[in-house]
Amino acid sequence: MQNVANIEELENKQISRLLWQYALPAIVGTMVNSLYNVIDRIFIGLWVGDDAISALGLVLPIMNITAAVGMLVGAGSASRISIFLGKKDIVTAEKIAGTSFVMTLILSGIVILGLLLFLDPVLRYAGASDVTLPYARDFLVIFLPGNLFLSLCFNFNNMMRASGYPKKAMITMLISVVTNIILAPIFIHYLGWGIKGAATATFIAMVVGFIFVMQHFMNPRSFIKLRVKNLRLSKKIVWSITSIGMSPFFMQLAASAVIFFIIFQLRKAAGDDTHAGDMAIGAYTIANTLLMLIVMVVIGLTQGMQPIVGYNYGAKNYIRVKDTVVYTIKIGMAITTFGFILGFFFPHIFVSFFNPGPILAEDSVNALRILIICFPLVGFQLVVTNFFQCIGQAGKSILLSLTRQVLFLVPALFIMPQYFGLNGVWMSIPIADSLATVTTLILFVMQVRILKREEALHSDTI
Repeated sequence: MQNVANIEELENKQISRLLWQYALPAIVGTMVNSLYNVIDRIFIGLWVGDDAISALGLVLPIMNITAAVGMLVGAGSASRISIFLGKKDIVTAEKIAGTSFVMTLILSGIVILGLLLFLDPVLRYAGASDVTLPYARDFLVIFLPGNLFLSLCFNFNNMMRASGYPKKAMITMLISVVTNIILAPIFIHYLGWGIKGAATATFIAMVVGFIFVMQHFMNPRSFIKLRVKNLRLSKKIVWSITSIGMSPFFMQLAASAVIFFIIFQLRKAAGDDTHAGDMAIGAYTIANTLLMLIVMVVIGLTQGMQPIVGYNYGAKNYIRVKDTVVYTIKIGMAITTFGFILGFFFPHIFVSFFNPGPILAEDSVNALRILIICFPLVGFQLVVTNFFQCIGQAGKSILLSLTRQVLFLVPALFIMPQYFGLNGVWMSIPIADSLATVTTLILFVMQVRILKREEALHSDTI
């Protein structure tokens, strides 16, 4: 009965209080996901060195590829579950959960196996030098198998939140990151395993998170349960999941491709100086960490928005949909503005956490100040992109994902370094952010007008 009351809050409770009720646990969850990387980078910076930090920058696009598969299934499943709960259809919601489990096993397994079989060529293509390749390989050989557990944990954590358990979803992810924080220094430093220790700690933390989240869905008292009879691939449900999940999937794939290209351009700008290229990649790894952390806060915010928007869109309460997304935009832009202030005015403080050498520290500060110039706009772009995903308009969501990650950024990466060298690589990112925001604003204004018309039609039929 308690969880029925939680579901009913989605259409009755004050939007600001409801958003934070769902967003705070979601923010913790997304931050936990990011902290896997941040913890590794900080401890490796302290005890292994600058070359290992650069190696972690090389593995980031590969990690994004595996995350893309998880988001394809997890984000689509959570959105569909919210919509069907708005329609009071629990049976279909549980079928979605079962199909999601099977899809994750198959798709993640194929991607992970493929990457392991061709790991060295992929790393070379990603820009690994003779110095950084061994570090990157040692990390991924351990990390990639554990990513199957991370994908399952991420997917079902989203579904747990969408079905009315935001606090439990937060606790599950906290348990996982605390495990990583405890084990990482032990394995990296005290046992002397170096970068292999970082990967091992992360692997164990992923398994712990997976166990805790699956206990929830196996519990007979849970609102949405994982039933054996639903562990099958339904063509209709697979399409309903992927049609929404394609947006974050393409976003992550695009992010991976663009990181590959950024690293290539950094190498090109460094010329024949391999060490300078490694330091530029290390600078990108450190600077991008702050951007990633702030973006993950906004992503968590949008995940908190998702069940509210999805439920009320399914219930045809369009005014509440519009009010929710507008409020979320304001908070999202406030968060990215805070990130801008931190990164532009106090970059040295952030960079110092990674204990870089003098050259890497200077390169990181310079990169961060340029990368973050247009960051306040990113909050708006991320919220609206996720909004289209929440209401099932995958095409618009995919388009907006690609504008920032590919359509504007790739041309800028071709053009700007020709005139500004290494700084041109950094400048390409804020240029893409500003152009993508203009595109997002146009589509959002058009969608708000559509919602107003649908609300008027709905009111006339009541």
